[in-house]
Amino acid sequence: MNILAVESSCDETAVAIVADGRKVLTDCIASQVDLHRIYGGVVPEIASRKHIEAIYALADKALSQANITRKDIDAVAVTYAPGLIGAVLVGVNFSKAAALAMGKPLIPVHHIRGHIAANYLAFPELKPPFLCLVVSGGHTLIVDVQEYTKMQILGSTLDDAAGESFDKVARVLDMPYPGGAALDKAAQLGDETKYPLPRAKAGDNPYDMSFSGLKTAALNLIHHAQQVNEELDVNSLCASFSAAVSESLIPKTIAALKQTGYHKLAVAGGVAANSKIRKELMDAASALGIQVYLPPLSLCGDNAAMIGAQAYYEYLSGNLADMSLNAYATKSILGEII
Repeated sequence: MNILAVESSCDETAVAIVADGRKVLTDCIASQVDLHRIYGGVVPEIASRKHIEAIYALADKALSQANITRKDIDAVAVTYAPGLIGAVLVGVNFSKAAALAMGKPLIPVHHIRGHIAANYLAFPELKPPFLCLVVSGGHTLIVDVQEYTKMQILGSTLDDAAGESFDKVARVLDMPYPGGAALDKAAQLGDETKYPLPRAKAGDNPYDMSFSGLKTAALNLIHHAQQVNEELDVNSLCASFSAAVSESLIPKTIAALKQTGYHKLAVAGGVAANSKIRKELMDAASALGIQVYLPPLSLCGDNAAMIGAQAYYEYLSGNLADMSLNAYATKSILGEII
């Protein structure tokens, strides 16, 4: 089954063609990173306009690269939530038009479910049940993936996402956009013990997390150094911040693994590219004999291939949409609007 998949939830316009949820025939991405870099972050209005400019040609390019025609497409899939509402709307409306014009089923896919499904492309042998740590720019979740389309959230951040915190600190440090990658690079040159930063205890759920206090503490440290004209060891601050985030994520993830009894752990989202988190997660899981599935960096960020992968299983479960499909800025991975 060939699925034409569309992703436009933030600043990457992406169109892919995925066969049977596991094989990528092509994955085309039009990045806006250089455009938004001059603003230090994504400008929603600009992102939406650039999606409109790129999406039609990108779909034609995907068909050409896969060496297939529209007749070979069996369904159209699209990210319908969550994301920048104007950006998501561009992808949804294009996909509705494409499905209608070709007379094909339309499959709505939650963006975070797509990130989890990126692992199916990297590891064809991976099947539920397994635990997944989702760490993206806007989400931090520990998810019990019971079946391909049946999931339970065991824990989440109560405020800021880990990725958002990385980006905010990097921006205040005047690091180039995207900030998370620049911060990670600097952290590898620093001393993670130099700056003591807080590790929050979040509520009654042992798997919930909080990063707002950590982010504020780091920003206050930076602003104080600027105000008193004190030299800041940027590399060590980045290393200390990365260590604090990792120490919030890893123990809770391992504890959730022990609760579920699973011996498979997948990681998803752009922050999964962070070298500190990847290494410490691998070390902790290895000590317990846990198989860790870390997708390659190309599948950690936003892409349409992951949407096509999850769409296959949504299709098999009968999760289809009609022309009334709308876009949502916020929506739970379980389907509820939040």
